Amino acid sequence: MAQLTEEVGEVARIIARRYGEQSEKESDKAKDLGEELADVVFVVLCLANQTGVDLQEAFDKKLDLKTKRDHNRHHNNEKLK
Repeated sequence: MAQLTEEVGEVARIIARRYGEQSEKESDKAKDLGEELADVVFVVLCLANQTGVDLQEAFDKKLDLKTKRDHNRHHNNEKLK
């Protein structure tokens, strides 16, 4: 969990500084958001494997739930247009 928190923190730092209101430091400009997101996915996969979670099954169930529950909500969201 500590490693996941660290990786998510790195993603949050890039988002906040590159796309948010914080100014980006020179040392952060070379950071690759895709690589940091991949680190998060890797740690999540490791946690699923260590705990016996079938992540594909859980993801499919969650995607089905969100598709049914939120179908119209996002299409009508003015913020996303």
